[in-house]
Amino acid sequence: MIRDAIKAAQIASMKAGDKERLAAVRLILAKLKDKDIELRTAAQVPEDDAIVVDVLQKMAKQRRESITMFESGGRTELAAKEQAELDVIESFLPSQMSEADTKAAIEAIKAEVGAASPKDMGKVMAVLKERHGTVIDMSKASGLVKAALS
Repeated sequence: MIRDAIKAAQIASMKAGDKERLAAVRLILAKLKDKDIELRTAAQVPEDDAIVVDVLQKMAKQRRESITMFESGGRTELAAKEQAELDVIESFLPSQMSEADTKAAIEAIKAEVGAASPKDMGKVMAVLKERHGTVIDMSKASGLVKAALS
């Protein structure tokens, strides 16, 4: 499980004295704890790895946006700090599907649900997220689905 790997990384970082990695891992664990608390009242709780991947993907997206803003503002030291956190976060994410595999999955789902126009984008995205949500960057997939349906 990914959560176990994150906890093991926390212990290894403490033993190695790697303060930057330890801080990033603790950030991840704090976000996971927040998500666990949020899901306590949920009627249907998704699988644990799906929760962890969702949290990690959101954190990675936030870091990418921050890096872009810091670099455009000339704050390279803050961008480097965010990049280091992003590297730690991405080390726990499962490997992402290639663009070719993503396009193939989109075409298969498009044929399966009978999508033909941009109006059907929601149907395709829903099935895509259900089947491949943990291994596809949904923001990139959105653009690919839009292109496939237009």
